[in-house]
Amino acid sequence: MHSLPLYQRAMGPTFQRLAPALARFHSLSGLHRLEGQVQVDAPATWSARLLALALGAPQRAAQGTITFELDARPEAELWTRRFPTQTMQSTLREASTLVAGQVVEHLGAARLTFALHEADGRLVMQLQQLHFCGVACPAWLRPQVVAEEAGVGETLHFKVQATVPGVGRVVSYQGHLVVPLVAQDATATATAMAAAGGAQS
Repeated sequence: MHSLPLYQRAMGPTFQRLAPALARFHSLSGLHRLEGQVQVDAPATWSARLLALALGAPQRAAQGTITFELDARPEAELWTRRFPTQTMQSTLREASTLVAGQVVEHLGAARLTFALHEADGRLVMQLQQLHFCGVACPAWLRPQVVAEEAGVGETLHFKVQATVPGVGRVVSYQGHLVVPLVAQDATATATAMAAAGGAQS
């Protein structure tokens, strides 16, 4: 049975060097809903749009509110990103490898293995491997991925971009989420609201 959150297990002692907002976010357990703002760029080409479709990634440029729903369990985390025009969902697990500091993200038809690094309090996720429809992607075709998080006060700032050689930009979005100082489990919140409603009736 795992006793530590996914990212803390994967990163080990370097987790403690993350900015407070990042450490709070990646220490959450249970169900949580966070909100913020996001700017999304559309895929650069028709080929890129087809790849984005296979990933469940945004198809159109947009700017506005993002709702992030987290279901963090010891064995895995389910991330649901509700963009202004589309919802994208992925599952993250600890990599089943002898190499420490890695997580695996299942996103649509892709399985991505990331190495996690701390840099001046930021979280940098470096793509190590990519499997698409179960087939390993050769190094020369592997996308150039930027996946970074930074903490500023109570906000988590994120930047994600993936560009495939010969295809162009497939995914690109950036923005922030507000991470409360004391993040309340969504299940507990719903239970409390239901109890309050029953007491008033």
